[in-house]
Amino acid sequence: MVEYARDPSQWELTLTGLRLLPWSDPEGRPCYLSSDNDHSPLNRRADQVEALQLSMGTQLLGHARSLLDEHKADAQELRFLSERLCEALRDVLRVAESRGERLPDSDEDGSPD
Repeated sequence: MVEYARDPSQWELTLTGLRLLPWSDPEGRPCYLSSDNDHSPLNRRADQVEALQLSMGTQLLGHARSLLDEHKADAQELRFLSERLCEALRDVLRVAESRGERLPDSDEDGSPD
């Protein structure tokens, strides 16, 4: 059983071999998968969700650039854009963290264990 601290800054697991999934539980806590099969249905689904999140972030960035280049956006539009950019950044950082945790450990000279 995994227990979570009440303080979100304490929500990190110290267990190894777990994959951080690209979604949270209903309370906003991170979800992890324990699997010895990188090609399991849930691992493949997580890969698909990560790819979708990265694609949506790229599209949002293009939209943001266009909106800002026009210099016609009002405060409400900029606030909405800022909220969506924050969501996209959160998703991309979670993908980066998940993928970074799954990289093989390396020795000081940079070679894998």
